Amino acid sequence: MNFYNEMYDANGGVRAHYQGYDAWLKSTPSERIERKRAEADLAFHRVGITFAVYGEEAGKERLIPFDIVPRIIPASEWKALERGMRQRVKALNLFLWDIYHDQEILKAGIIPAEQVLNNAQYRPVMQGVDVPGGIYAHIAGVDVVRAGAGEFYVLEDNLRVPSGVSYMLEDRKMMMRLFPELFAKHKVAPVQHYPDMLLEKLRAVAPQGVADPTVVVLTPGAYNSAYFEHSFLAQQMGVELVEGRDLFVKDNVVYMRTTQGPQRVDVIYRRIDDDFLDPLAFRPDSALGVPGILKAYQAGNVTLANAIGTGVADDKSIYPYVPEMIRFYLDESPILNNVPTYMCRKPEELKYVLDHLPELVVKEVHGAGGYGMLVGPASTKEQIERFRQLLIAKPDGYIAQPTLALSNCPTFVEEGIAPRHLDLRPFVLSSGKCVNMVPGGLTRVALTKGSLVVNSSQGGGTKDTWVLEDESC
Repeated sequence: MNFYNEMYDANGGVRAHYQGYDAWLKSTPSERIERKRAEADLAFHRVGITFAVYGEEAGKERLIPFDIVPRIIPASEWKALERGMRQRVKALNLFLWDIYHDQEILKAGIIPAEQVLNNAQYRPVMQGVDVPGGIYAHIAGVDVVRAGAGEFYVLEDNLRVPSGVSYMLEDRKMMMRLFPELFAKHKVAPVQHYPDMLLEKLRAVAPQGVADPTVVVLTPGAYNSAYFEHSFLAQQMGVELVEGRDLFVKDNVVYMRTTQGPQRVDVIYRRIDDDFLDPLAFRPDSALGVPGILKAYQAGNVTLANAIGTGVADDKSIYPYVPEMIRFYLDESPILNNVPTYMCRKPEELKYVLDHLPELVVKEVHGAGGYGMLVGPASTKEQIERFRQLLIAKPDGYIAQPTLALSNCPTFVEEGIAPRHLDLRPFVLSSGKCVNMVPGGLTRVALTKGSLVVNSSQGGGTKDTWVLEDESC
């Protein structure tokens, strides 16, 4: 496979946008870099930037490895990526509005109705509910990869409770602290204003007639793998971090318990899945949610970001149809391509997948975090045979894609600097008036040699992502 290297061209020359960094790296003693890497580890531990790994012993938390070689993106490349992601998120929000209202895309036969209406993430309780600004996915994380020839593909859309933005912000803060001279030499677009932009978007979708909305972040609690991020964002926005037990509903209005008495809540940035949000409407055994919150939402007295029922649009069985959504709702050609995808529910595509399992990546349609997937070229015969049986038993539960030659970037590993594969998750914010994003995103890197799985739950690390404001740098 030919892998596109972010820093070096095919002849081994340094790409123009990396030349300043390359010169700095060559002139910096390796002892200083080693010292700074140790300093970064210590600082991350001190701040508590950790995440829990499900399936490991209770309470065990890990530090996400941070790499000090940044991923650098020139301004022209970023502009094209930004246009493509704005277009994509606009179309996904229009799709969500449509399927919970007139269902025009289903009537037109562009997406099979049963694919949507029988999907586990489709919420009939949202049918006919008008959400402020027509926005369902206020915060979207779009995973983008670069393949062998350098072209970008969207790998997946994360619209339910996309995480990782706190690592984007902390990685930048860490790089500026460790290597201030680099930022004096490079015009790197800032990302630190993300929390302000997020709060502005959340306030913009408050229920009608609310001039000065009270915004809160709703977390499942300290045992959630992304709890650091929940508390970080609440603190950065200057709003309350609450758990389900801190809220209650009276007369279809949500209130927060405070030492001064009940306070009305208007906008909830929730980091809890639909199923656990309201024990009266979804899972009755949920102790994480707020009884009655669905009725308050349906009555238009509170805004939930992201909206209930958003998950149907980021299900991997719906992903193949996003280019058609863009054409249908926006009458535009997609700027960013999907990865070619085989839908295993189709008999002829299932046959192809079963015949080519060692070459393909197979994913569960509801899967996330790198779990429930097969990377054919990196799997044993036993693993491939186990997946073959799973596919035969439940073909509609899986999609398959070619194994992409993910781009790589020089990365500090135990043996020194070596190329490692990476992806990019920019965060797209929508309010109804406009769609915005900070320049950059979370770059995740697979630290194991040859691995294409970048998820932190699978041992991946992160890099700071630099979007250059001036290409002459």
